Amino acid sequence: MSVRRGDTAHTGCGPIEDLVGIGFGPANLALAIAIDEHNRRNPGSAIRAGFLERQQRFGWHQGMLIEGATMQVSFLKDLVTMRDPGSRFSFLHYLQERGRLADFINQKTFFPTRVEFHDYFEWCAGEFASAVDYGRTAVALQPVRNDGVTESVDVVSRSVQDPADESVRRTRNIVLGTGLTPRLPEGVSLGPHVWHNRDLLFRAAELTGRPHRRFVVVGAGQSAAESAEYLHRTFPDAEVCAVFSRYGYSPADDSPFANRIFDPAAVDHFYDAPEDVKQALLDYHGNTNYSVVDGELIEQLYRTAYQEKVQGRERLRILNTSRLTAVEDVRGGGARAVIRSLASGEDFTLDCDAVVLATGYRPADPRELLGELAEECLTDEQGRLRIDRDHRVMTTGRIRAGIYLQGGSTEHTHGITSTLLSTLAVRSGEICESLVRGVPAGALAGAGAGVLADGGARADGASADELAVQVG
Repeated sequence: MSVRRGDTAHTGCGPIEDLVGIGFGPANLALAIAIDEHNRRNPGSAIRAGFLERQQRFGWHQGMLIEGATMQVSFLKDLVTMRDPGSRFSFLHYLQERGRLADFINQKTFFPTRVEFHDYFEWCAGEFASAVDYGRTAVALQPVRNDGVTESVDVVSRSVQDPADESVRRTRNIVLGTGLTPRLPEGVSLGPHVWHNRDLLFRAAELTGRPHRRFVVVGAGQSAAESAEYLHRTFPDAEVCAVFSRYGYSPADDSPFANRIFDPAAVDHFYDAPEDVKQALLDYHGNTNYSVVDGELIEQLYRTAYQEKVQGRERLRILNTSRLTAVEDVRGGGARAVIRSLASGEDFTLDCDAVVLATGYRPADPRELLGELAEECLTDEQGRLRIDRDHRVMTTGRIRAGIYLQGGSTEHTHGITSTLLSTLAVRSGEICESLVRGVPAGALAGAGAGVLADGGARADGASADELAVQVG
C-alpha cells in the first residue's frame, strides 16, 4: 500500500500531511484506495495521507449484520469497480482471494449477504491498517495561519480509551467522513431497554431477563422490517409489535429507470439543477431508499402474519397508522411504550422487554467540528454549506486548506447517493484528483510505490481486519 502518513504527533519539524481523513468507514476507505492507486501510478506526485477512526477496528453497521440479510446494492458497486474495473480491490478480486469466486457465480445473484460484504470491506481495510489511527477521535480542527491565510490545519485527536492521550497532526487538507447520527423520536432517548437498530445484535445478545416476552419495533423502513423479522425469528416465545404511521410497509422502487438516480452521471445532473428541481428529485425518488422495504421481505412478513392468524397465535403484530409518543421504565425490568393511534387519537401502552428504534439517521453538522474554520465557510440562502462539485467546501479566500465532505451533509448539493455506497468508487476518484490539483507544486510527498504510512513495506497478501440500508 502506498498511502503515506506523517508524524502522529506534530512537532513542527515533521512532514506535513497532504490529507487527514476523519472517520474510516466505507467512504474514506474508498478514498484511501483511490489515493493508493494514484500513488502507485504516479510516485512523483504521491499523496501523503492518514486517517483517524473512533472504533478500535474497522466496522460498518455491525449491529445489523443479520444472518441471511442481503445487500440492496449490486456487488459491482463496490469500492472501486465503477472507477476501475481492473482494480485489485474489487469484490471479484476479493472472492478470488477467498477461494469463492466460482461458488458466488453459481448463486446467480448480484446481491451478496451483508456479512460477506462487510468481510470484503475488512479485507480492503486490512491493507491500510498502518495508515489509520484506530481508537482515536478528532476533537478540534485548528487553523494554522500565515499572514492571515490558513494554508494548513492542526487536527487534534484523543484516545477513546485514554482522554489524556492527545496528539496533533498538521495537514493541508481534511476530509470529514464521520457517518450519520441516529435519529430518535421527539422526547425519546436511548437506554438499557430502548435501542437504536444500529445496536440490535449487540443488545439482543446481552438481553437476559425477559419478563414481558414482547418487543416493540418502531419504523417503516428496511431496517425496521429486518429488525422485526430478526426478533420474531430469534425469540420464538415473544410477541413482536411493529409500529409505524403508514398503513403498511411500502416497497422500494428498484426498477431500472428509477435506479439511474444512483448512476455517477446523475450526480452531475443533480448538482447543475436549479434548487426547486433538486428538491423535486429528492421527493420523487425518496422511495428508492428512504422508509421503504425490499418486496420479498414484505411478502415474507405478510405470510408470517397470515399463518399465525390461521394458527390462532399471532406473535407478529402490525400496529399501523400508529406512533410511539413516549417510553417509560417498568418496575421489575423492561419498558412501557406509549402508542397513539393516528386514526382514533387514543393512546394505549405496551409493556415490553425492549423498544427498538429503527427510525433512521441524520447527518451530523460538520461545522460542529470545524470550529473557527466554519466562520470562513460559505453558505447558501438556507444556511447550508456550499459544496463544490469536487466535494470541497467553498470558503473565503482566507482559507487555502482544503475541507472535503463525504456523506449526508452533501445531499442538498450532490443528491441522494451522498449517504449510499453506489457512487463511492467514483466520488473517491474525484476527491483524489482534486487533492492532486490543489496541493502546491513540490509539496506532495513523492513517496515511492509500495511504501506504508509508517515507512514499512506493504504486505503482499490482503488481510481481513448505516443502519441505513442502501438501495441502488
